[in-house]
Order: sequence, then structure tokens, then C-alpha cells
Amino acid sequence: MSWRLRIRHVTGFTYDGTAHASYNEARMTPMSLPGQNTLYSHVETHPAATTWRYRDYWGTQVTSFDLQRGHQQLKVTATSLVETAVSETLPPEAPWSALRGGDARDLYAELLTPTRLTEVDDELAGQVDDLMRAEPTRAALRTAEWVHDTVAYVPGSTGVQTGAQEAWALRKGVCQDLAHLTVGLLRAHGIPARYVSGYLYPKRQGSVGETIEGQSHAWVEWWCGEWYGYDPTNAVPAGHRHVVVARGRDYADVTPLKGVYHGAPATHLGVTVEITRLA
Repeated sequence: MSWRLRIRHVTGFTYDGTAHASYNEARMTPMSLPGQNTLYSHVETHPAATTWRYRDYWGTQVTSFDLQRGHQQLKVTATSLVETAVSETLPPEAPWSALRGGDARDLYAELLTPTRLTEVDDELAGQVDDLMRAEPTRAALRTAEWVHDTVAYVPGSTGVQTGAQEAWALRKGVCQDLAHLTVGLLRAHGIPARYVSGYLYPKRQGSVGETIEGQSHAWVEWWCGEWYGYDPTNAVPAGHRHVVVARGRDYADVTPLKGVYHGAPATHLGVTVEITRLA
């Protein structure tokens, strides 16, 4: 199945006074990769600024810009047109011996190493030891399903600095937390895993031409011979409703908008995502 989606993502900051200078990076442009083709993308800033584009270490397209004049608000609008046709079939898997071999561990060392946001202690890692007795792909899938079943999705219950261990202690979180926890558990058992940021079209069968409120979303990908995407928040494979924007070790690598500035304290403007299914 293939879909064509138009996405409009608006975010930014409001300042309690004047910001006199700022440098910013936006990761809001969907990737082009197997199963996903970005036909058009544009990032606009208000106040207007000259922008530069580059790909970061993880392959994410970054739009950078700076503002050297006073402003009370920064608004960034990203518009994209994307075709998706992702297979949800489980790929052929490698045995545990291949994952534990030196080649795989060297190649994916950064995606096997815990970060502050994905680190889990031995007791928590031990919760899924029995699930790991299966072959790698099945073990990873069962672990992601276990996270879905044991950690409640509760909007607003955590923040962007909440780590996997803290979300587990709360037994609740948002999509970011479920992704961090899944990634942390997989890495703790020797399965390379990465954090994925993007968009989710929330309806399973949306009407063509209908514009609906979409979501900035997070899910995971793991490597058991080939990369495979799974959404632990919704307990579904990452498919044609998921649009990949950025990948990395955790949320800190894929933050949609971040920067530095000189001036008054800032308040997040919020996030609006509108998605239209065109085909």
C-alpha cells in the first residue's frame, strides 16, 4: 500500500521581551529512503532568515539559520509532500551469533551504547530476560510489545528530559518515553536500536483530501540482520502512516527545533501538525 501525504508542521518560541540574536537548527524535513520519497519540502521562518541545509552525522537533513535582529517570537513552518510505501513484513533475521560477533558490535557500537535518556539498570533489563530467549527478531518484537503493555501512554505525564528509567518508575509516559525504554532494553541485550522521530497519520484509513490534526511522533528501529521499524506506543509496525524525519541515539539527536540566543527568557510556542492524505 502507498500513500501520498502533505504535512504542515508549525513550532517555535515566544520571548518574555526581546531576543537580540539567535542561532537555530530545525530537523523538520522528512527523509528520502526505501519506502519513503520526499517530493517537496520547504522550511520557512518568521522573522524571515537566510537558511542553510546540511545532513548531520545520522543522515538527518538540518535547516540552520540565524537572526541578528531583535524579535519577540520565532515561528518555524515546515511544509512537505511525501509518498510512503513501507513494507510491514518482518525481514529475514540474523542469529544471535551474528549480533554478538565483532563486526556487528563494531559497526553499531554507538547504537548499542546507553545514553542518559535510554539507560536502564540491571533490574529493569532483567524484566525482559525471558523474552530474549527467542531468536533476535522475535525477542525484539516481544520486548516492544511488553513496553506497550506495561507503560501507559499518558499525554503530558513526562517532559523531554525524562529518561527511560524514570518513565518505567512512573509506569507512564509519552511516545518519546516508550521509544527510549524500548531502545534501552534492546541495547542492554545486545540488539542495535535507534530512536526515530517523525509524523504519524492517526487514522488507519483516512479519507483522501481530508486534513486532520496529525502528531509529531517517536518510534524505534532495531537491527537483527536488517533494520525494522516498530511503534511501541501503538503496538504496530512502522508503516505507510509513519513518516521518518530523523534518526539517532535518542531524542537529543533529533530535536525538531533547538538553538541558542541572547535575550529574554523563552516559552515554547507549542506544536501544530496538519496532515492531508492526497492519495
